[in-house]
Amino acid sequence: MKKTITAAAIALTAFTGTAFADQHGGFKGPDRTEQVTVAQALELGDDSQVRLTGLITESLGDEKYRFQDDSGTMTVEIDNEDWRGIEATPETRLTLWGELDKDWNETELDVERIELAQ
Repeated sequence: MKKTITAAAIALTAFTGTAFADQHGGFKGPDRTEQVTVAQALELGDDSQVRLTGLITESLGDEKYRFQDDSGTMTVEIDNEDWRGIEATPETRLTLWGELDKDWNETELDVERIELAQ
């Protein structure tokens, strides 16, 4: 009996965890994040909040990717959990929201949200 109850509890936990993991809610509407190009983003200051639309052209490893739009390329970091089930190829237009991280010789976007571009 205990084995049956334990198995049922594990199955219920696995089911509800999976069911709720794919649901995302929240506000869908205007925000104050500035839509910029890669070239413009490279000129902005550290910690600037931006939104970019373009393509991820390659994986650089360690959750880093090469991102490109018509104005240029830059490195973006997307944590695995931030993909939220989105699958992309080099032909998939994406919109990325995030914060710029500027070092001495490199600017990178730390992605906080990713969506398929409309």
